[in-house]
Amino acid sequence: MVRSRRQSLITRRVDGDGAHRKPDELLVEEPLSIQLDGVQISSTMRTPGHDFELAVGFCHTEGVLHDAPVIGIRYCGTGRPVDSDFNVVTVETGGVAPPPTPRLGSTTSACGICGSDAIEELTERLRVLPAYDPWSLDLLLTLPESAEPHQELFAATGASHAAAAFTRDGEMLVLREDIGRHNAVDKVIGRLRLDDYDEWLDTALFVSGRASFEMVQKAWAAGFSSVVAVSGASSLAVATARRSGITLVGFARPGRATVYSPE
Repeated sequence: MVRSRRQSLITRRVDGDGAHRKPDELLVEEPLSIQLDGVQISSTMRTPGHDFELAVGFCHTEGVLHDAPVIGIRYCGTGRPVDSDFNVVTVETGGVAPPPTPRLGSTTSACGICGSDAIEELTERLRVLPAYDPWSLDLLLTLPESAEPHQELFAATGASHAAAAFTRDGEMLVLREDIGRHNAVDKVIGRLRLDDYDEWLDTALFVSGRASFEMVQKAWAAGFSSVVAVSGASSLAVATARRSGITLVGFARPGRATVYSPE
């Protein structure tokens, strides 16, 4: 089922000529409960669409799949999927994945994780990336412009974030948009995981906003060797990139950028 990701309504626009009533497009935000083998592990506020990719990507970056094969994904609830407004998704491994530990609390569209314990848990299982060929900075600086024409939700609403995966020759493999930056990243990772993609080390992750810790952690968990952000990076994001071996670039614009990692 294709869910609407935009809502039309009348708003009051104020400008130099006064106030005017005009139609506007809003980005839809709804909750999604994510389950693994029937056990709820998290809930997040997201923009409907690509929900299966989001669920798989989240399970992957949280480390709860443990390399178990995904044998099915479905909408579910106490009855028919429509009874839960298609806002509950379960990822199925047939019980191969270890019983998951639910994440306490809910995930907002603004922030995915909270607390130093959660941060340590997400990174302690990850290893430094293997050695890889240096990325061309000239190529990385082209990624924002390459992604921009495909950000249809942002063009219509001005309220969505985007994430995309690019190869070393600048080919865009997939782009996803969502009200939550972490959701957009999980959707990209989920799509590639479902496609059995295995060239992660030669792939860069583009994010349309800032480079927070969670963006870098998710890139590290997936195996991306580079993260390119339109805005700046947080101190924890930089520390995590340097610890993992990820190439981290912020304020990416044609001809200029800030390279945070490597030093």
